[in-house]
Amino acid sequence: MPETLTPGAGTRRYNWFLLLVAGLGGLLYGIDVGIIAGALPYLQATSGLSPEKLSFIVAAVLLGSVISTLFAGLLADWMGRKWLMAVSGILFVASIPIIALSHGYNPLILGRILQGISAGLIGVVVPLYLAECLSASDRGKGTGVFQWLLTFGIVAAALIAIYFSIRVEAVSKLGDPGQLRAFKDYAWRSIFWFSLPPGVLFVAGSLAVAESPRWLHRKGRVAEARTALLRSRTPAEADLEMEEMARTADSEKARGPGERAKDSLLRRKYVVPFLLACVILACNQATGVNSIIGYNTNILLQAGLSDVAAHWGYVVLTSVNFLLTMVGVVLVDRRGRKFLLSLGSAGIIVSLLAVGLVFRSSESQRVDCSRALQASVGADQSLGVPFNDAEAARLLQSSGGAGRALLGKPVTMIVIYAYGDFRSATNVTRSDDAAAAPVSITREGCVPPNKVTAFFSNPFADLDQARNAPLRIENALITPVPSARSGWLTALFTFSFMGFFAVGPGVCVWLALSELMPTRIRSNGMSIALLVNQAVSTTIAATFLPTVGRYGYSTVFFAFAGSTVIYFVTAAFFLPETKGKTLEEIEQHFEGHPRET
Repeated sequence: MPETLTPGAGTRRYNWFLLLVAGLGGLLYGIDVGIIAGALPYLQATSGLSPEKLSFIVAAVLLGSVISTLFAGLLADWMGRKWLMAVSGILFVASIPIIALSHGYNPLILGRILQGISAGLIGVVVPLYLAECLSASDRGKGTGVFQWLLTFGIVAAALIAIYFSIRVEAVSKLGDPGQLRAFKDYAWRSIFWFSLPPGVLFVAGSLAVAESPRWLHRKGRVAEARTALLRSRTPAEADLEMEEMARTADSEKARGPGERAKDSLLRRKYVVPFLLACVILACNQATGVNSIIGYNTNILLQAGLSDVAAHWGYVVLTSVNFLLTMVGVVLVDRRGRKFLLSLGSAGIIVSLLAVGLVFRSSESQRVDCSRALQASVGADQSLGVPFNDAEAARLLQSSGGAGRALLGKPVTMIVIYAYGDFRSATNVTRSDDAAAAPVSITREGCVPPNKVTAFFSNPFADLDQARNAPLRIENALITPVPSARSGWLTALFTFSFMGFFAVGPGVCVWLALSELMPTRIRSNGMSIALLVNQAVSTTIAATFLPTVGRYGYSTVFFAFAGSTVIYFVTAAFFLPETKGKTLEEIEQHFEGHPRET
């Protein structure tokens, strides 16, 4: 009998293989989040797309996550955990050639939505699969490996980006703007191609693992459930868990329809933890983490760093996330979830306020040159000007003392313009960027092509009037490029932000889902809570660039800090400590019953 209690070498190898497959799922999730940051500056420089369209390309992955997260629990219950993991990997693999071979806005959106659908499915099904397949002693390790390799996926995306950044700098020294532009186009496409192999490995791994034994048992496939258990358990452990599953199934059958109906999200012991999980997940995104990761290279470029320095800053940011996540995994069972969430959210607030103040020092010197630029509008109500040092000097000369104070300095410009009731904004352009495309404003880039698109852009706008309205330059905001010192200060505070996030929210958010959600509602509860998470993230990503253009980075970072205050209050005063408690004890806490001793 003793030999049946000791896992054999084959069992141990299979458990490690399970962790590896789960880790590959986390790796894909991280690549989904991180890959756009390195590609975005080159896509922005070569695609000619407006900030709104670029924002939607970034946000499309989150939109796809919202769509798939909504149905992930139902799909996992219908087709099984294993096959849903395989499908999520196949969708990711399919998205890469769609994006990398695209020559227009629509294929880019389609590919990013597919990546988002893949990420949403992975975010639900992989933790669910781990909870049902790993033994109690390995579940914490499984969640840790998933999150750890998720952060490594972001690091991998950053390393790919820095490789191309170094090559872009070498091409820029040749002094040929056309060649530089062509290489930037090649760079962003190649960045996406490099992310293909992990997707293929995840699909292969998903097909090689066993189906969840608990899913098989619920489907009446008892023999297959025991076979699946024996791949990761000793015979004695498998028999014990089979008995527990049988007792649970018998208990469910013995309860009447009325009793089963009561066991829904409307019961008190489900409502409170469900709402807490939703608030935590919403606040997790309201810190701005995905936008700070996704736009990090752009943020550091606008903060005053060079292209290569900004890409190296992104590598450091993602490495901090990766390394501090390991620290969080070690501390979460020692210091507890409540402590780490409180510490992490407090540190995030301080870091965001510091970044906002650094940007405020340069953005307070902004000059509006809209009148001078309005005079350059052509008879066809369009505008095309190269924003270089000479054009910047011409515009600043017309803006009085505040404008003349910026003469001779590198500056950036963003133009907010309108045709009738429809508004848009150009990309932020630096006057010292020789490869930057001219500022181009056309009616087609602002006015929707049909009434359906117009309704979603502005339901109260008059489309017919906008098709004939003159071009109106509302703002032409010229801002001094901060010094390299300001750039490194911004980088330092974003590293601090990432460190506090990794130690607290980064690790604890997945545990909040698995521990707060009672077993009977876990799959659907996770789907709904993650839907809230992705909806907040999508909204932030879609509005990030236009908001930055009109109000500046400082306003955005101050808003993120304000949202994180809600996170801190929730974690410090309303979230119970779940460390060392069984799921049954946590349910009793929320139902109002005291813990039995």
